[in-house]
Amino acid sequence: MNAPNTRPSEPVSTVVRDPDSVDAAIESRFSARAFLQRAVPRETIEHLLRVASRAPSGTNTQPWKVYVLQGAARDSLVQKVCAAHDALAADPALAAEYREEYDYYPEKWVSPYIDRRRACGWGLYGALGIGKTDKARMHAQHQRNFRFFDAPVGLMFTIDRILGRGSLLDYGMFLQNIMVAARARGLHTCPQAAWNGFAKIVLPHIGAGPDEMLVCGMALGYADESAPENHFRTEREPVDAFTHWLA
Repeated sequence: MNAPNTRPSEPVSTVVRDPDSVDAAIESRFSARAFLQRAVPRETIEHLLRVASRAPSGTNTQPWKVYVLQGAARDSLVQKVCAAHDALAADPALAAEYREEYDYYPEKWVSPYIDRRRACGWGLYGALGIGKTDKARMHAQHQRNFRFFDAPVGLMFTIDRILGRGSLLDYGMFLQNIMVAARARGLHTCPQAAWNGFAKIVLPHIGAGPDEMLVCGMALGYADESAPENHFRTEREPVDAFTHWLA
């Protein structure tokens, strides 16, 4: 009988040498919405993805597939989706052509979630001086999503449709790992579900297979610290508000 395909076990470390730096990477993360035109080396991106791939997944399925867009590939996708976004604004009937494949948000909003959503949206617009009736500037700001907020690197994430909803939970941990590892190297990110409605444009552009579903996009780069939108922070509920202690 052949021996099972195994590899030597790695030493187990039970202590993080600098836990404060881990906390700092997590707590300094925010969704950056303005980036500098400063290139991110390929080896840095590869390192982030390698570290992130240590995310847990049910029975080690590792459901993530990543497409990295830079240069002309990034710019041409931006052009295509911005054109579709403008066309949709001019003719809302086109919405039937641009539907998300899975429900990221609920069909019906209730408190406290709708309250947090509104606070987030109006807080961002307030930081940018965009009024509630300024539809043109709202449209332009929303379209910043489809420009990756000027980040030089755009990431697209897909998953095989055959996988279950639990794999989306696994995927979230992978995405968080990317964002935290990016912060450890002075980079910022913005995870973007906004791309999902334009999956019919995104998927063929990146060369995804017919069995792949778009999970989300992400902007990656160096944040423009002078941009007012990057000074906006969303609030978090205190621990006692969402925790039940049982003994």
